[in-house]
Amino acid sequence: MKTIKIADTTLCREGTFTFREKIEIARQLEKLQVDVIDLPAITEVRSDTLLVRTMTSFVKHSVLSVAAGLTEESIDLAAAALEGAAKPRIRIELPVSPVGMEYTCHKKPDKMLAWIATAVSAAKAKGVEVEFCAVDATRADDGYLEQAIAVAEQSGADCIAVCDSTGQRLPDDFAAFTAALPTNVPLAVGCDNKNGLACAQAILAVQAGAACVKTAIGGNTVPLETFAAMVNNCGDHYGFACGLKTTELHRIIKQIGWIADRTRGEAAATVSALREDILLDAKDDQAAVTAAVAKLGYDLSDEDLTKVYEEFCRVAEKKAVAAKELEAIVASVALQVPDTYRLVSYVVNNGNIISTSAQITLQKGEETLQSVCIGDGPVDAAFRAIDQIVGHHYELDDFQIQSVTEGKEAVGQALVKLRDRGNLYSGTGISTDIIGAGIRAYLNAVNKIVYEEG
Repeated sequence: MKTIKIADTTLCREGTFTFREKIEIARQLEKLQVDVIDLPAITEVRSDTLLVRTMTSFVKHSVLSVAAGLTEESIDLAAAALEGAAKPRIRIELPVSPVGMEYTCHKKPDKMLAWIATAVSAAKAKGVEVEFCAVDATRADDGYLEQAIAVAEQSGADCIAVCDSTGQRLPDDFAAFTAALPTNVPLAVGCDNKNGLACAQAILAVQAGAACVKTAIGGNTVPLETFAAMVNNCGDHYGFACGLKTTELHRIIKQIGWIADRTRGEAAATVSALREDILLDAKDDQAAVTAAVAKLGYDLSDEDLTKVYEEFCRVAEKKAVAAKELEAIVASVALQVPDTYRLVSYVVNNGNIISTSAQITLQKGEETLQSVCIGDGPVDAAFRAIDQIVGHHYELDDFQIQSVTEGKEAVGQALVKLRDRGNLYSGTGISTDIIGAGIRAYLNAVNKIVYEEG
């Protein structure tokens, strides 16, 4: 009996769902036990990364697959978002037709082959599964798709996907096309349903050797419910099955379908109005902050909500907290590893006639630890002091500061990337003080290293 894997692409429909809806759909797909949940590329770094990281907290059965491949940065962003996932995958989605390569990537065929090698190798170096997906496979020139697949496999791709994105192949023709592909790794197929033949294309491709089918609830690809029913009705006779929880199939698909088919304009207007209503200050209690977080669409644990409230209190001492600031707080402190080291206080002395020094006080369990260090500027001095407390010097791979709100009392967000034993760890921190944001980001990354080592 052949088991067909299901890769659901419902969440790849652009501009369709709110944050809350995406989380709910992912929960339902996990309950349904689809094999892979395909997610789109990271575009809005903060919100998209938080979305994926939220999913990693509860998606344990399904593979979480994030699209990338157009740039090296897209691969880095996908890998960073997937940190902590039980089954992470980066999906290198690229065109292989002459028009697609020229229009989307501005590359000639030979340059595209070189880029496929570079992109797949870069993704593989992140220590995750890698899928190479030829998004317009049926429109490739004769022999070129085979070259692209060979390059992807040689560069470390764990699986290959080919898509008939225009629905131009009849089912038996697509099956023959699939059977002729020289793959040494599992093959997935994606089919456009504009002619109503996607399920037939997919099931004949499976008979021809494909191991996985890309489905969706709604949209214009292989309908999940129809395909699952086909497998259920015909599987015993033809020797195939799938791992979906069929007892929950109808209820879950109906629920996701209801979400997918709602009027998007009303939902978008509601979300916008809710955001405008959010304005908190130091007088607001934890219940008010929790309600505001829920309005923004975030589904957090009690532990994370407590962390958000503690960080809110710190920021609210200096300024009012609107939706944008609150989202920055959630991105900074929620869904993180347990804090081995917690920042108690910091004092930085800096000037043009004195050496810069930083005094950092951290809490580790019941123990209070303190260090004073001199450095080349306030950030360097603070980072050195933390290293001294922890007892290890970490290689600083990247450090960025950016404003997430406007005005004299703008909230700044810091990003720190530390390298330890060949692995990269990122940390974020926010504060109205950019030095404080940097310290919190560095400590956030250090805590991830310590947690993984412990």
